[in-house]
Amino acid sequence: MADSETSVLSSIQTLMGGLIDYAGLFPPSQLPMNKATENYAKYLRAQHADFVGRFICPVPKLDELTKHGAILMPGTHATSGYPEHADVLEPWQISGIIIGDLQENLEAIYKFNEHHDDEANGLALVDAIEMRVNTADEIDEALEIIPEMIDTAFEVPQDIIMNGDPRGLIAAMSGSGVLAKIRCGGVEPSMFPSCENIAEFMLACKNANVPFKCTAGLHHPIRAEHALTYEDNAPRGVMHGFINVFFAAAYVRATKKPEPGTVVGILEEMDPKAFVFEDQSVSHNGTKVSTIELGQMREGFATSYGSCSIDEPIADLKAMGLL
Repeated sequence: MADSETSVLSSIQTLMGGLIDYAGLFPPSQLPMNKATENYAKYLRAQHADFVGRFICPVPKLDELTKHGAILMPGTHATSGYPEHADVLEPWQISGIIIGDLQENLEAIYKFNEHHDDEANGLALVDAIEMRVNTADEIDEALEIIPEMIDTAFEVPQDIIMNGDPRGLIAAMSGSGVLAKIRCGGVEPSMFPSCENIAEFMLACKNANVPFKCTAGLHHPIRAEHALTYEDNAPRGVMHGFINVFFAAAYVRATKKPEPGTVVGILEEMDPKAFVFEDQSVSHNGTKVSTIELGQMREGFATSYGSCSIDEPIADLKAMGLL
């Protein structure tokens, strides 16, 4: 247990630090820009602000982000409740979703970054991009024009994750410093890959020494059935848990020859009590990873996941007694 009511276990802090990229513009929330930016500014000032990563924005909407978000960003103009010394705050970190021509998207990013390098305009920086790729040639072509200072995540298409073999695409990313990206769900049950699919993706990333990030479907810590959207009579389905996914990633990262069956078993677990968090370790059915190994996983293997909700993961962790 943590040593006081207000402290957080080191294992939880290590797991959750910067883990959740905010994707409020995307389904199922699909918020308008003004509301999404208000939420992000609020999350960055909230109790567990250190759990929050980048703001995810389609590159064609960067002008809209400037329009609605600038007044909320840190800078000399800030009126959004930042501390008195707001100038010491880091710029908002933005991950741009590439839609359409890559070169045109990059030009829009350079323009946005130049504008928001001035404190008077609100501090923000697109320092990462995410884009879907279908072939190794597309990866090679993209790498020729993406500057080194922008972190890149190449999304493996869902049909390859669920019905094909992701190893070829992931191997094509090896040695380039990019991340692979996996979609773990959606707004319909058919959009969720199986535990075996996710395990195969993770093991391919380990074998190719390619880090990865996740998106979609990871609103809750533990695998369970939930409504898949926020509408009345929403479709229901079994959603993967982010504790399942990132604990499995820590096991894969820390183990010389991880057993596929063990990975699948971790991903399939639906009993919250099966994951035992202590200050210096986390364990599941005899499989233990240290907090140090959790940190190594987060730094260099499984980096983050995108979620349109920050409140749900935190509320669930509190309900589990982990916060």
